[in-house]
Amino acid sequence: MKRTTKAMMCLLLCFMLVVTACGGGGGGDEAGNEAGGESAPSGEEAASGEPSKEQAVGEIVELTVAFPVVTADQQGLQLVEEAMNAITEAKIGARVDFMPINAGEWLQQTNLLFSSNGKLDLTYVHGGMYSNMVARGMLAPLDDLIGQYGGGIASSMDAKYLQATKIGGKMYSVPSHRDMAGSYGLVMRKDLADKHGIDPNALHSLEDVAAALQKIKDGEPDVVPLVPGAAGQSFRDSYLFFDPLGDNMGVLPNYDNGLKVANLFEMPEYQSFVGTIRDWYTKGYILKDAATNKINTFELIRSGKAFAYLAMQKPGFAAQESKASGTELVTAELLPPYTTTSNVTAAMWGIPVQSELKDKAMQFLNLMYEDPEIVNLFSWGVEGTHYVKAEGAAEHIIAYPEGKDASSVGYNSLAWMFGDQFKAYVLATGDPDIWKKTAEFNRTAKPSKALGFLFDSSAVKTEYAAVSNVITQYKLPLETGSVDPEKMLPEFVEKLKAAGIDKIIAEKQKQLDEWARVNAAQ
Repeated sequence: MKRTTKAMMCLLLCFMLVVTACGGGGGGDEAGNEAGGESAPSGEEAASGEPSKEQAVGEIVELTVAFPVVTADQQGLQLVEEAMNAITEAKIGARVDFMPINAGEWLQQTNLLFSSNGKLDLTYVHGGMYSNMVARGMLAPLDDLIGQYGGGIASSMDAKYLQATKIGGKMYSVPSHRDMAGSYGLVMRKDLADKHGIDPNALHSLEDVAAALQKIKDGEPDVVPLVPGAAGQSFRDSYLFFDPLGDNMGVLPNYDNGLKVANLFEMPEYQSFVGTIRDWYTKGYILKDAATNKINTFELIRSGKAFAYLAMQKPGFAAQESKASGTELVTAELLPPYTTTSNVTAAMWGIPVQSELKDKAMQFLNLMYEDPEIVNLFSWGVEGTHYVKAEGAAEHIIAYPEGKDASSVGYNSLAWMFGDQFKAYVLATGDPDIWKKTAEFNRTAKPSKALGFLFDSSAVKTEYAAVSNVITQYKLPLETGSVDPEKMLPEFVEKLKAAGIDKIIAEKQKQLDEWARVNAAQ
């Protein structure tokens, strides 16, 4: 999903990704309480890197690896798992058992896994859930494990991206290596944009987008002009005009604001945005059940039911989304690219505290960054079945087998989630220089003034849980246009204050000030 990438995600995540940042925080509290209880070992105790008591020397162990998918039809996933195991058994003495979870059910299913201490050795981690997961003791610290087994991780990306994942001086997740910045804009079906004379290069503002959506409403009565970027996601999730500082509970306006944290939901810009979305909703531009819709965005696009969605973008994003949806899409950039900690952390991987195979989990995670075969199995599937090397092209250029495309090849993944994407192949129909452009995108994106700051919510975990629950109640209705913000926004802000958002913002400001002091001294 992505700006990171969607990062993206996210995700992205991103998401992208898949679950919203604030919604993720709300759902994670109860699971965190149970996972962090007396029955679960602490992250410190569980991360020794020593072989588990069940693992004999030379024994092939099995790692359970969980990640979100955007479609239940993953017929090629078993073939990918088998091909991957042929590599991992020889290299690290482990097999992987994939646990794909539908993106719309990700939060619920992973909550169950953590609260029940279910077998889980490596899991995708969305940045919006990250600090709360750490506060609840769900994830093991990785610094020692990376030092012992993570040479490929450490060498694959700039150290500043790894540093950006630290909470309390320790790293609990590793970001995928991809686009580490994000711009925001509109993604559209190319056929309908061409048909109705909508030029992506002429769209620069929400006012321009509104005019385009009106054309679709007038000319395509059976098509919804605008849908959310993902099930469970709001339109504001895909249009950031601030640094979310991880969770949106206290943000940095305009990515700077003199490092003064603000309440997003009291910002004039937020009020203006939800007012615009409400106007679009009443005019019929937006999916009527956008706040509760569970149908994947790509399915809505592919089935011809939707025209466009807002999303975090990056180089090659149109090709990525076209591949995932099986529909040719074009993009318009509405907001310029920035790099934030949230971009970096939008798509990450962590080792659950309950895993008894942390050393092997880290060895496999390292392969996701070090081994091009592993990267491309995740990204493209099995060579000869899901892709072939393009004739007469460079080694990294591939094509779908004859007669196949993204919708029929039998394997599609959210590739940006996995490992070092700079080692991934590129479709012959795509940009052969995409990774060079992505590296330049990362280099030139404007950094947030708080890049590298990660909030530790453990000091306000009671308020965090309460505020998360309030956000879960109001966020999607307000940010999809489903309710009147003139009535609901004041009520939302009042309940946030009663739940303790001011205390969270004060704690975040305290930590941000300390982070800035330490950075200035270095």
